[in-house]
Amino acid sequence: MAKKYVYFFGGGKAEGNGQMKDLLGGKGAGLAEMTNLGVPVPPGFTITTEACVEYFKNNGKYPDGLWDQVLKNLKKVEKLMNLKFGDPKRPLLVSVRSGAKFSMPGMMDTVLNLGLTDETLKGLIEMTNNERFAYDAYRRFITMFASIVMGVDRMKFEELLEKMKEKVGAKYDSDLSAEDLKELVKQYKALYKKEVKKPFPNDPYEQLRLAINAVFNSWNGERAKTYRRLHGIPDDLGTAVNVCTMVFGNMGENSGTGVAFTRDPSTGENKFYGECLMNAQGEDVVAGIRTPLPVEKLKEKVPEAYEELMKIYKKLEKHYKDMLDLEFTIQEGKLYMLQTRVGKRTAKAALKIAIDMVNEGLIDKETAIMRIDPEQLDQLLHPMIDPKAKVKKVAKGLPASPGAAVGRAVFTAPDAEKWAEKGEKVILVRLETSPEDIGGMHAAQGILTARGGMTSHAAVVARGMGKPCVAGCGDIKINEKKKFFEVNGLKVKEGDWITIDGSTGDVIIGKVKLVEPQMTGDFEVFMKWVDEVRTLGVRTNADTPKDAKVARQFGAEGIGLCRTEHMFFEEDRIKAVREMILADDEAGRRKALKKILPMQKKDFKGIFKAMEGLPVTIRLLDPPLHEFLPHTDKELKELAREMGVPFKKLKERNESLKEFNPMLGHRGCRLGITYPEIYEIQVRAIMEAACELKKKGVDVKPEIMIPLVGHVREIEVMEELVRKTADEVIKKKKVQVDYLVGTMIELPRAAITADEIAKHAEFFSFGTNDLTQTTMGLSRDDSGKFLPFYVEHKIFEDDPFVTIDVNGVGALVKMGIEKGRNTRPELKVGICGEHGGDPKSVVFCHNIGMDYVSCSPYRVPIARLAAAQAALKEKMGDLSKSTV
Repeated sequence: MAKKYVYFFGGGKAEGNGQMKDLLGGKGAGLAEMTNLGVPVPPGFTITTEACVEYFKNNGKYPDGLWDQVLKNLKKVEKLMNLKFGDPKRPLLVSVRSGAKFSMPGMMDTVLNLGLTDETLKGLIEMTNNERFAYDAYRRFITMFASIVMGVDRMKFEELLEKMKEKVGAKYDSDLSAEDLKELVKQYKALYKKEVKKPFPNDPYEQLRLAINAVFNSWNGERAKTYRRLHGIPDDLGTAVNVCTMVFGNMGENSGTGVAFTRDPSTGENKFYGECLMNAQGEDVVAGIRTPLPVEKLKEKVPEAYEELMKIYKKLEKHYKDMLDLEFTIQEGKLYMLQTRVGKRTAKAALKIAIDMVNEGLIDKETAIMRIDPEQLDQLLHPMIDPKAKVKKVAKGLPASPGAAVGRAVFTAPDAEKWAEKGEKVILVRLETSPEDIGGMHAAQGILTARGGMTSHAAVVARGMGKPCVAGCGDIKINEKKKFFEVNGLKVKEGDWITIDGSTGDVIIGKVKLVEPQMTGDFEVFMKWVDEVRTLGVRTNADTPKDAKVARQFGAEGIGLCRTEHMFFEEDRIKAVREMILADDEAGRRKALKKILPMQKKDFKGIFKAMEGLPVTIRLLDPPLHEFLPHTDKELKELAREMGVPFKKLKERNESLKEFNPMLGHRGCRLGITYPEIYEIQVRAIMEAACELKKKGVDVKPEIMIPLVGHVREIEVMEELVRKTADEVIKKKKVQVDYLVGTMIELPRAAITADEIAKHAEFFSFGTNDLTQTTMGLSRDDSGKFLPFYVEHKIFEDDPFVTIDVNGVGALVKMGIEKGRNTRPELKVGICGEHGGDPKSVVFCHNIGMDYVSCSPYRVPIARLAAAQAALKEKMGDLSKSTV
């Protein structure tokens, strides 16, 4: 017996159900579940994702039994509908849609009205007594079939349509008469023949086979691959194909089609939210070609269908216990549901919906926590327009995705990518976006479109990416070829600065000051729930009191990395630093360091105050000394004059400090060992600041961290210097300050000999940026040229500088923790590389028993949520692959 590749749904019963997303895809599982719930769904069948995988394995051939199962299920649909596929009297027409396990809006291709031929067209006219409708359906089908299945440029059909509208003076497609459409069908077929080099297929079974192939092939289309890469969706899942009886929203003014959400996807407000078009097909709403009506208008036009839609949305939301995205069609007053899936939403909406659903008793707190994607919180941390800023608003569109963005106007996706590669911030301005624009949308700060509604491609994709978006801004007139837009007599050219506000829909000329967001209300409630669940601490990487303050507001529980060298670059101290580096002897170095001491002390006081009561880990000087030196002769001459030293001598000293491979050179604790006075003065500054504040009643918790230790003797010598200096200060200041001495583990040798190193370190902080470089032999600065290629071609699953390499670098981290705690069971362990703010890496850190992660201030809420989800996954027994 052949394997089952086709699952039927219809007549109130389905062979599948909502749990079968892996096999039936999201759309197919939704159609099956709705059918089983008694919701009106046009009958049809789903071809499984397994069939797609087999199709690619067999080089584009169907697995055994698939086509027979398709024909058998088509017969079932015919019986149920009392129609026949390919019949000239009572033809059955179908839609062929994709539907992968994960929602990929606009990424895959849909063909409507399939089964129309010159013969079946006659039957459709006879059955409906509506010649205009039949020709409209036929011209749409030719366009879709030609562009999606045969790869003909869709714009060629659009141009013919625009010419026809101009010729007869029609504003919308729906204004064209039956005669106009008949003529258009003729033109479309001639264009098809010219482009494809053969006539339009008159065999409906051939149409069906080619359309199924096109859906399968679209899984490996460029836009689908790009979307999967950006969203971490595996390439080997395949897509299902849904073949569904056509229902028509373009049969007159009592017919229509729409897209709706059971709650507002932008704000989360508990109200039914959607858009519809009367006398239109589904593609018209999603493509954003005509500006749609709010869904409430259905109440006036088709009251019975509207009432049924209200009942169905409530029933479905209660059943799925989540906010849903619905697609529906009304055919001559009768409602049909075409899709239900969990709706994409902004971070603001996601929080509100999660909290409201807990309060409504639909879900519990743990479900609410698991439902929010940690990366999505990033949207809430986006800047907004400064309310005090004077702005020049020139247009208003729909507030499609929240947050404000400033950038230079660009008019095509490839241009957006080019400008962004050069480090420029851009706003992508389009008439309407299409799936091909995905790369440019990703590169842009925000998106502005002239057409389309809140459910258009631009809106849905921007919300998913967390990018600000203003859609349907009809006031702007775009000239894509000449790269400018006009609005109210103003011309905005490529490269001109504009600002958009995706929360209000405003379009503003010029660069506007943005302000950082404040966390209140729903965010605070949700983060309290998060903190009740997580066991992993979250600290921040901060070098200034301002950063420390921001991070504390975001819930940081201390500083996991304060880099002292960043303070050295300040204008008022760089000269003293250079003087210290270029000095001939220890006495000269000490003289210069004396100038630095009060400045460093002031820095540490500011940070300790901002973090009062919380631990502050301060890393002693890490980078090689030449980084602080002037790079040009002009700067060197100026410095020589100031120091009263011959230029030639300074130039020689400068040259002598240069290294072939500074990353592995004279830096970190190697500097502290060869020039102990540098570390000594830093420890003195830390401890004097701590003692003086302690005397004033400020609770300080300094942790002194020695970088780049690779050998036990290094930490032994450095620990002795730190303790000797710190204890001297404590004795002199006559105040007791508890402090810790620890090290950064950023070399493989340190992880391997962690048991020895732990004898002299009270804490380990894993510097996974450098540990990744030294373990994998990758330069973070240079590997950017080929790492994207490695990720794209699946050599590496992720960029190892973004997500920790669990099996390699992760194995060393795990070994380091185990060996360290064997020597010192109470050893405190954290991570302070960029990985500390990456959700996948945070799960790994939780699973291997770290005490805390440390990340940049704006990643703190993201790390807190990821840590809570890791704790819940552990409770559920799902540690996935984030452990070694």
